[in-house]
Amino acid sequence: MSTTVARPADLLDLAGTELGISRWREIRQPDVDAFADATGDRQWIHVDSDRARSGPFGGTIAHGFLTLALFIPLLSELLVIEQVGMSINYGLNRVRFPAPVPVGSRVRLRAVLAAAEPVPGGVQITIDGTIERDGGDKPACVLQAVHRHLA
Repeated sequence: MSTTVARPADLLDLAGTELGISRWREIRQPDVDAFADATGDRQWIHVDSDRARSGPFGGTIAHGFLTLALFIPLLSELLVIEQVGMSINYGLNRVRFPAPVPVGSRVRLRAVLAAAEPVPGGVQITIDGTIERDGGDKPACVLQAVHRHLA
């Protein structure tokens, strides 16, 4: 279930609102490998399945920044702004990776629209996000993201 608003200004009334929970998304080794290729971060714990089997997590794990990058596609399931000229990632106030994400596991996003304020040409929102791992006892990623939606 997503939250849909007509215009960025409509977000001002939603501060403090839970946006919901996304669908589960599987973390696949080809996605981890593609991220490693794109960023140049080919550390063995992410890309060497044989070596990682005897490592601390029993297999390969997703990069923390890959997990963070999934925030946007997962958020797009939860928040739809129908008449927006442009949306930009303005930054992050904080981000932590409390638990690893093993390849083959699933993650989802739980998000709250923590704050909304007018800015020239639109609205700036702050979203508190938690990326959960299916069966995990700790979140994979906890973040506070700042976005601007311009009319």
